[in-house]
Amino acid sequence: MAAGGSAPRTRPLVNSHIHLPPNFSAFQNVAQAVNLAAEQDVRVLGISNYYDFEVYGSFAALARRRRIFPLFGLEIIALIEPLLREGAKLNDPGNPGKLYLCGKGITRFDRLSGEAQRLIWIIRHNDAQRMAEMSRRMAEKFAAHGVDTGLDEQAVIGRIVARHGCARETVFPQERHVAQAFQEVLFEKVPAAQRLDKLAEILGARPKSADPVPVQNDIRTHLMKAGKPAFVEETFVDFQQAYRLVLELGGIPCYPTLADGASPVCPFEEPVGKLIENIKRWNVHCAEFIPLRNKETVLARYVKAMRAAGLVVTAGTEHNTLDLLPIEPACANAPVPDEIKEIFWEGACVVAAHQFLSLHGECGFVDGRGQPNPAYKDSEERIVAFRKLGAAVIQRYYENN
Repeated sequence: MAAGGSAPRTRPLVNSHIHLPPNFSAFQNVAQAVNLAAEQDVRVLGISNYYDFEVYGSFAALARRRRIFPLFGLEIIALIEPLLREGAKLNDPGNPGKLYLCGKGITRFDRLSGEAQRLIWIIRHNDAQRMAEMSRRMAEKFAAHGVDTGLDEQAVIGRIVARHGCARETVFPQERHVAQAFQEVLFEKVPAAQRLDKLAEILGARPKSADPVPVQNDIRTHLMKAGKPAFVEETFVDFQQAYRLVLELGGIPCYPTLADGASPVCPFEEPVGKLIENIKRWNVHCAEFIPLRNKETVLARYVKAMRAAGLVVTAGTEHNTLDLLPIEPACANAPVPDEIKEIFWEGACVVAAHQFLSLHGECGFVDGRGQPNPAYKDSEERIVAFRKLGAAVIQRYYENN
């Protein structure tokens, strides 16, 4: 049972979800992310990478040096076939049946279980095949318009390694990596005065800007999305496999919520009571927001309803584009309200307590089947206890570092 202790005297600033290289990221390296967090006084920081956990060790070491409490997580993309057939949209507004699922407080990423290795291999293998074929089609498209890029999947990986100084075997390219590589080669080979015309030829549409990031976005939109010349169908694990992977890594399954980050709000998520019923039916007891997607009033309505329903709620920024945003989460139109920050702090404490107990061989917030810790009579008692323990764990960490 979670025990108490002293909490930090003032509530730390919290971000429970960023991506670090070699994931596509605003940060050049782990040190930059951790140093910026320290400079901005964000004292609890969570990593949520896809595919590989090699950088988690350096993240933990650097966070300790800067007195930042590290939270460990992951993000997975899954496909729910029955919802795909129904045309139902979840937390990806462009793709029916496609689901993003996070894991919070993972602790078994150093030595993976056999089942975790199997599931991660499936994810990596499927994605590597897709990126290789997409890169090939992109190279053909550019060559057809007189730009011989010399790019394939391995060349894209080489650019990521050179940019971030990471080990080659830890790199699993994403769409944004491929778009960035083709933008960079185009800029290397085509003089600035000719780029807009050449881009218009290749894209079949007039680009919005000749600046690197908008060009990368245009490449994705006009060449890589469904129905476009370089599109390759994605192959995903199913929900049960994604859920199992989170548990095999020792984590808490968590539903990333878009709310009004999609317009209109995806039917799966509206109204909020329906969303709560949907994710509880999956035995998911945690939700997360990227507040920058949301209006303040909508964020507050969703977060309060979820917390009242016995869900833990966390928040982050992702930082999975090249925009180097502030580390502390903020809404689209305003700061996060203080009462909502308190709920996000509580969520971070629950994750910290779960990590602590799991690392000590005890049952965390959920057990190995995803069931709530049975030592508590209800969700409210459980959240309150884990908040208290997590705050004490974080405070002790600060005192020892």
